[in-house]
Amino acid sequence: RVVNRKYAHTPQGVLELRRFFTEGMMNEDGEEISTRIIKLKIKKLIEEEDSHSPITDDQVVKILAKDGIKLSRRTVAKYRDQMSIPGSRERRAVV
Repeated sequence: RVVNRKYAHTPQGVLELRRFFTEGMMNEDGEEISTRIIKLKIKKLIEEEDSHSPITDDQVVKILAKDGIKLSRRTVAKYRDQMSIPGSRERRAVV
């Protein structure tokens, strides 16, 4: 919130300060974890899945919860969409 609607004059022009920071959230241990790290974990889970039985967003939520990262299914879907990763139905290999 501190950097909301704050700008810096740089040689490249006027830039919004929040551009220089990543978003984050607290895990169960009270440590801050960046959304970038969470997205990398989601991407890795999907890359390692069985293409005949891809994991759903709900399954991703449960796996991340075991690592102390609590997210909703909608948040997982949002992050997956931001990374241009299709849903489990679209990822299922056609036999």
